Amino acid sequence: NFSKRRQLPRAIATMTAAHPHAIQFSAKTIFLSGLLVGSLDILSAFADVYLSSHSNPLKVLNYITSGIMGSDVISHGNAATMMAGLLLHYFIAFSFTVFFFWLCRKTGLLHWNWIIRGICYGIFIWLVMNLVVVQLSRVPHGPISAMKFNRVIKSALILMGMIGLPLSYLVFRQTRHRAAIVPLPGE
Repeated sequence: NFSKRRQLPRAIATMTAAHPHAIQFSAKTIFLSGLLVGSLDILSAFADVYLSSHSNPLKVLNYITSGIMGSDVISHGNAATMMAGLLLHYFIAFSFTVFFFWLCRKTGLLHWNWIIRGICYGIFIWLVMNLVVVQLSRVPHGPISAMKFNRVIKSALILMGMIGLPLSYLVFRQTRHRAAIVPLPGE
């Protein structure tokens, strides 16, 4: 059993090097993964708002909508703007999910340890969201230099734990299973 575990990384490397398109992820796998990480992320945002400010966690959805509709939505939002925020949130989560599966399939990312890969992807998401998306959106925000360190760390940890690590683990499980059934060359 120990020797089998040691062969898995070599099997994955051999399989992806010899057949870069051998790793296929089904649309169902990608969809369910996006649904999972989108749900984990929004639930953690709800919990964060409630625990830190004791206010209605649903205001997070109006905050998301304010990215395209402006800051008035934050205080004057309704059920329709909340639904728009939820849909926008899942659109973003699914976009990052599809991109992650594409990266794993097209690059050497499969060869990384799944925990390191998940942490790095969580940091990547934080960087894209805070340095690009929020800056280009209509969400009220200050300069990046004004961001509080503890808030940066907390939001990065949430993205690592709720999106990066779960996606990375799901890819690890998919590729580990496939590598276990693909014989190595010369065997």
